[in-house]
Amino acid sequence: MQVNDNTPILIGAGQQTWRETDTKRTPVDALQAACAAALADAGGDTVTNAVDTIGTVRFIADASPGGGAVFPRNPGIELATRLGITDPALFLGFLGGNSPQYLVNYFANQLADGQHEVVLLAGAELLATFFSALRTGGDISGWAGDTRSEPTVIGQEREGCTALEIAHGMFEPINTYPLFENSLRHHLNLNQAAHTGLIADLSSRMSQVAADNPIAWRQEARTAEQIQTVEKKNRYIGFPYTRAMNPVLEVDMAAAVVMTTVGKAKKMGVDPQQWVYLRGGADANDSWYVSERASLHDSPAIAAAWHSVREQSSISLDEIGHFDIYSCFPSAVQVSCRALGLSPLDPREVTVTGGLPFFGGPGNNYSLHAICEMMSKLRHSRGHGLVTANGYYLTKHSLGLYSAEAPTEDWQILDSAPLQHALDSLPLVPVAAAYCGEATLESYTVCFDREGPKRGLILARNNAGERIVANTDLADNTLEQLMQCDPIGQKGSISQQDGINLFAF
Repeated sequence: MQVNDNTPILIGAGQQTWRETDTKRTPVDALQAACAAALADAGGDTVTNAVDTIGTVRFIADASPGGGAVFPRNPGIELATRLGITDPALFLGFLGGNSPQYLVNYFANQLADGQHEVVLLAGAELLATFFSALRTGGDISGWAGDTRSEPTVIGQEREGCTALEIAHGMFEPINTYPLFENSLRHHLNLNQAAHTGLIADLSSRMSQVAADNPIAWRQEARTAEQIQTVEKKNRYIGFPYTRAMNPVLEVDMAAAVVMTTVGKAKKMGVDPQQWVYLRGGADANDSWYVSERASLHDSPAIAAAWHSVREQSSISLDEIGHFDIYSCFPSAVQVSCRALGLSPLDPREVTVTGGLPFFGGPGNNYSLHAICEMMSKLRHSRGHGLVTANGYYLTKHSLGLYSAEAPTEDWQILDSAPLQHALDSLPLVPVAAAYCGEATLESYTVCFDREGPKRGLILARNNAGERIVANTDLADNTLEQLMQCDPIGQKGSISQQDGINLFAF
C-alpha cells in the first residue's frame, strides 16, 4: 500500500552534551548546536531552507523566581537568524516533562493538516552551568537575548499544586513521588527490603543502558547494592529513595528533531531509510491534584492513552521492541508499566537512554532526547518503539508510538479530547484542609536534608472519607516508625499548628 503524502514523519535528530560548564555558552548556543546536528542528519541545506516552523521546549527555570529574566522567552527568533531560516512561525511549549512528546503529537496533526511543511523542534537545559553561576557569581546576564517578543504558547498553563499541598511540601517532586512509591509497596504487599531491592534492580538496569550511551551524563553502570546502600554520597532524599534513584538535574544538554510529511520528504529527496513514522499518539491528564486522586499508585490516564495509541497503530505491546518509560523516579516507571501491562524488569528494558537518574534529567526536555534515541534505535533495528512522557506529579502524560515501518492506513488526526472528557468524569477524593481528630494513614515519606531526616509527609483519610495532607516533625519517634515498618492502614491523630496539619501515631 502506498503511504499517503500527508503522513507525518520524523527525518532528523540531533543531541549534544557538554560536560564542562561555561557561562559564555548561552541557551541559544545549545539549541543551535542540537538543531544544526538534526538538520544535517535530515539532509542539510535543502531541509534547512524548507523549515517554516520552529518549536522550542520551555526552559524549566523560566518558571522559577528570577529565572524568567535569565532565559530567553522566545529563543526561536535568534535561532532562526543563526540557522538562516527565513520568517518561521515560532512556538513555545508549556512547562512539564511531557511537553516534548506533546509537541510532537501537536505538530504531527498540524503537518498532516497542511498547516506547516517542515517543523524544527528543539530544547535545551544548561542547568549545570546555571546553578554553578548562582553558586560562584558567574556572569550569565547575556543569556536572555531578545525579550521584546512573545511566541505562541502551545498547551495549558496551570499550577500543579493546591495551596494546601504547597504548604506541606508537596510542590517538590522529591517529596511527592515517594508517596506513590510507598502506596505501591503496600498495594503489592512487599516488605521494605524486597521492595527496595526491586527498585534498586530497576535503577541498576537503567544505569547499564546509560553506561553504553555516549550522550549520557553518568556513564557508570551501578549495581543494585550500590544504588540501595545508604551512605554519605548516597543519602536518602525522600524515603525510600536514595540519591541514586533521583533524577540528575544539573546537566548541560540539548536535543532537536525535524518533522515533516512523506510528500514533503520525497520532494526534498530525504532518504526513506531516515524516516521514522509516528504511528500513534495521545495526551491525557490524571486527576490534576495529587491530594484528590482516588488511587496513589495507578494512572487511569496512562492506561487510557495507551489503549488509544494501540487502537490507532494496530500495534500490540508484544510487538514493540524498544521502550522509553519516563523515569524521573522509580514510582513513575512502575505506575506507567502497570498501566501498560509491562513488567518494569522486562528484558526489552524500559529505557533507550539510561533514564533520568543516569542519562540525565534535563528539565522539561528529557523526552526529546528519548525521541532522538528512539529514532536511532529504529533506524538500525527497525520495528516499533514507545515513548511515554510525564509532567508534574504523574499528572500530565503524552505517549508516542514510533516505527520504522510504514502504516497500512491513512493518518487519522490525533484527538485526545474524548479521552480527557472520560477521565475528567472520574470521582475525586474530597480534601479536608483543616481537620483535627483521628485519621488512617494512606501513604507517607520522610524528607531528608544533608543533616538527616527533617520531617514526614503524610496522606491520610478521616472517618468521613476525606483526605488529609499533613506533616510530622522531629518531636517524637514518628519518623522512625514510618521508616521501620509499613505504617499504611494504621491510625493516628491530626492536630494543627500555625496552619499546618500535624500527624502523630
